[in-house]
Amino acid sequence: MPNLLEYTPSGWYCPIGDFFIDPHAPVERAVVTHGHTDHACPGSRHYLAAASSVLVLKERLGPDADIEALPFGQSMTMNGVNVSLHPAGHVLGSAQVRIEYRGEVWVVSGDYKTVAEPSCEPFEPVRCHVFVTESTFALPVYRWQPQSEIMAEIHAWWRANQDQGRTSVLFAYALGKTQRLLAALDPEAGPICVHGAARVFLPAYEAAGVRFPPIHSAEAAEVRRFAGRALVLAPYSSFRTPWFHALGPTSTASASGWMQIRGHRRRQGVDRGFVLSDHADWEGLLSAIRATGAERIGVTHGHTEVLCRWLREQGTDCWQASLVRRWSEDVG
Repeated sequence: MPNLLEYTPSGWYCPIGDFFIDPHAPVERAVVTHGHTDHACPGSRHYLAAASSVLVLKERLGPDADIEALPFGQSMTMNGVNVSLHPAGHVLGSAQVRIEYRGEVWVVSGDYKTVAEPSCEPFEPVRCHVFVTESTFALPVYRWQPQSEIMAEIHAWWRANQDQGRTSVLFAYALGKTQRLLAALDPEAGPICVHGAARVFLPAYEAAGVRFPPIHSAEAAEVRRFAGRALVLAPYSSFRTPWFHALGPTSTASASGWMQIRGHRRRQGVDRGFVLSDHADWEGLLSAIRATGAERIGVTHGHTEVLCRWLREQGTDCWQASLVRRWSEDVG
């Protein structure tokens, strides 16, 4: 039997089903794992995505994009290939793509995290013959602390800044990380302001039943009104812009898995780094791979060589899939 998937200049392609998964160029039919820009490319004629991701994708792809919603766990057939979507736990509506043809099952994970939290559907292992996994944090040094411990650190930093009359500015990705933080913040700690780049996604999350505390606009005048008591959630691209300089005295921090390595925090130029990632850590990747029972593993997006070498040493058939990753606001 030929491979169910092959990598082409436009991305992963299923020749039997005649569809692409997360193509990085416009195609006739695209199955999209989630709404980050390196996975959701505008311009395709037809899209298939998880039902809970459609509102997010409309923000990314445009209101007129032709998006067919498929609930998690339900299947449809494309030219004889059965396709179903299963939660990846990365952001709201993020999906693993399961494709089956004549008893052969492949799963493309997209991006995923294995630790459950309230802002998105929890990761669901899917049994398969071939599993294509990301490897963003595929080094043993990347091992995440429980979210409760990170949030306690964030709240302590926020309180210390309030004592000094400084506004706390926490940089986080507009889609996924901001909503995760927002769902975990204590509204009794002070006013919470959210940058417009992230606010546009809140209705999609609220429609899916995610609950957020009361928020305020992150317009500079609104932030200054709180006289150093507020916590502002904003994308890193807003750092050192005229908007940022208009906020008054601040203390800055970044929430990312890359904060595990001190040099990343220095390069970003922030005062604090909080290790909080929407990707699986080293142990999470290995546990997810084991849970699939897959005979072959394809490794993409990250430390592909390290993860492949480790898997081969354990006797697992593995190959590196060299993908050209488009720019994305989600890199940790």
